Amino acid sequence: MARLSDANLVTAKEIMARFPRVRSALIPLVHLAQEQDGLVTEDAMVHIAELLGIAPAEVYGTATFYEMFKFEPVGRYCVNICTNISCQLVGAYELLEHAEEHLGVRVGSTTEDGLFTLEDVECIAACTEAPALQVNYRYRYNVTPADFDRLIGDLRAGRLADEVPPHGTLARIRQRVPAEQWVGRGAEEQAKVDAR
Repeated sequence: MARLSDANLVTAKEIMARFPRVRSALIPLVHLAQEQDGLVTEDAMVHIAELLGIAPAEVYGTATFYEMFKFEPVGRYCVNICTNISCQLVGAYELLEHAEEHLGVRVGSTTEDGLFTLEDVECIAACTEAPALQVNYRYRYNVTPADFDRLIGDLRAGRLADEVPPHGTLARIRQRVPAEQWVGRGAEEQAKVDAR
């Protein structure tokens, strides 16, 4: 279980410097930890707490509120099928059953090859395009069982590598904000961030 790497520590400090209150960087730093290891490790949460000057329990409490943060290993592709009311009314449960059958796993499980983790999720805010799913939080709309099979085949074959990065990758291009555009942080507060 890893703390932030040296390179990610530099990135973490860049992220922290953007906020007038350093603890506001909590969620971006948890994303960074998940991107590094594919999940949020206990050591990473302790490291983030040290950087932000808060208790590890606060990092854990905040991170566990959000379903996108994983604390156990998941597949390269996390497939989230929405089964909330709009999706449910147009076949989401049938799609979910089909997905279990096609992948050979039950909801909450990962395929033996480590490629796919299947999840049943609440509303993903695509009600007008139901049934909907996400793969690593990239949307697919009006999904039929045949569409699902093609999607899985394309992912297995690497045909969607440009569109769907591995789980944990928030963005392919990291945002860089020039120091002169950072939100009002006094010299004293910036010195504390630089010292961490």
